Amino acid sequence: MSTLTPTLTPTLVTDTWNVMTRELKPVFREPASVLFAMVQPLVFLALFAPLLPDTGDGSALQWFVPGIVAMTTLMGASFTGANLLQEMVTGSHERLLVSPLSRTSLLVGRALKEIVPMLMQTAIIIAVCTPFSFDLHLGGVLLAMVIMAAFSVGIGALSFALALVSRGQDWLFWTVQQTLVFPLLLLAGVLLPLDGAPGWLRFLSDLNPLTYVVEAVRPLFAGSYPLDTIGAGLLASALVAALGLAVGLRAMRASS
Repeated sequence: MSTLTPTLTPTLVTDTWNVMTRELKPVFREPASVLFAMVQPLVFLALFAPLLPDTGDGSALQWFVPGIVAMTTLMGASFTGANLLQEMVTGSHERLLVSPLSRTSLLVGRALKEIVPMLMQTAIIIAVCTPFSFDLHLGGVLLAMVIMAAFSVGIGALSFALALVSRGQDWLFWTVQQTLVFPLLLLAGVLLPLDGAPGWLRFLSDLNPLTYVVEAVRPLFAGSYPLDTIGAGLLASALVAALGLAVGLRAMRASS
């Protein structure tokens, strides 16, 4: 393929599926890894949620849970490149590069893989919170998962590109990852509302694509469907996905 815009073909779909299932095997082989990744979100739920006042639309969990789902999605997808760092050390990544699989399928398959753990973790969070006055609105949650899935694909692809750039310098990957993830979370109002934040903080929040994603999934989790907010969230997640895949494909071809 000579352009950055791949053509959707049966071979590309098959290759992408094969890569995704390959990446998912460790997840299904060791499902405890998904549970282990839930420790921090569950701790936040236990320690932060009781401090939040009711919003008037139900319990504080109705407001807080979507933010925690967004947090687990961002953190999980941002770790995608960590697996690639290990594969580059062992040589398995190079073996994939000389296989018949296209560069596009290698990237997209790995990025799509992040959707499955995200869905599993969301189900766990909802199951834990439902006995504690969290109302499940299935239709809204499913639409929210579509928004989060697109966002996770983009972040996963960007993490993949960062790992390629950081080849042989793991410290660079972890420095950039940690430097970006937590400001994105805080500026999106995941843990605390930003209604009373100073103007400069609100300005930075408005530049954060995660802000629009979180603002879209919160009403959806509450069973509300404000079209303008949902549209902004869909657009933000789609732009992140498009940017991530474009940057990831360029990094893949530059490293070949």
